[in-house]
Amino acid sequence: MDKIAALTEILHADPTNAFARYGLAMEHISQGQTDTALAEFATLIHHNPDYVPAYQMSAQTLARLNRYSEAVTRLKDGLAAAQRTKNTHAASEMQTLLDDLTL
Repeated sequence: MDKIAALTEILHADPTNAFARYGLAMEHISQGQTDTALAEFATLIHHNPDYVPAYQMSAQTLARLNRYSEAVTRLKDGLAAAQRTKNTHAASEMQTLLDDLTL
């Protein structure tokens, strides 16, 4: 069974499984399926609004696609989540990307 199938099977049993959903999104990115990956990140954030890596990776993906305004919005939301969870490392990385995008 490939990674996508295995992670999808886990998500059928538990659609809110943040680790499996993040892994699925990352696998879609690795296969060049960015729109599908972004949809998975959005679902992940909907079910787990404090899962900071989802904001960070989806913002990076949006920036690579030149979808800067969406990336900025995602980063701002991610910074709020990082503050809620006291994830200063991720907040610092997201702030750097946000600064780069808004120069």
